[in-house]
Amino acid sequence: MKVVLSILWAMLFVSCGNNKEAENVDADAVVETITKATTNTSETTETATYDELELVDFSEFESRYLQKPAAETTYVINFWATWCKPCVKELPYFEDLQKNYKDKNVQVVLVSLDFPKHIEKQVIPFIKKHNLQSEILLLDDPDANTWIPKVSEEWSGAIPATIFVKEETQKFYEKSFTYEELETELKTIL
Repeated sequence: MKVVLSILWAMLFVSCGNNKEAENVDADAVVETITKATTNTSETTETATYDELELVDFSEFESRYLQKPAAETTYVINFWATWCKPCVKELPYFEDLQKNYKDKNVQVVLVSLDFPKHIEKQVIPFIKKHNLQSEILLLDDPDANTWIPKVSEEWSGAIPATIFVKEETQKFYEKSFTYEELETELKTIL
């Protein structure tokens, strides 16, 4: 099981790293890092908050945004990480979307897939440096083999990935967006 998880996470890292703007990724180092990180995780399902960042497991995320989304609210949920250059590049577009559509019951949720051990030294400083105002969660659930297909059967696990959710309607995309593309997709679900 750990081997499958490691391979899946390595695919996630490598797919993000294949972007022309991204740096080369050492796949062996990624697998080693992921294996170490996933073998030292706790089984707690408690929710913790670190300043602007809420730490949740997948069941909490799923119940809040996928199974029982708030009525009348349209969610634009982006899966990203601080180490993913295409993810970082598109974050301002999600921030602009949040500002421009908040009066239309649109809520942008940025779901970080960074490792929880990087919260203090990497993730929170990144959030502050870029002044991110959207809701931000850190998904702390190492069993990606289970939760990735629950987000979308189409998802290979690569990031960036975005899902638009409004009541029973969900649209999933495993790609980078421009602001215009985000707005166009949002308008199809509003």
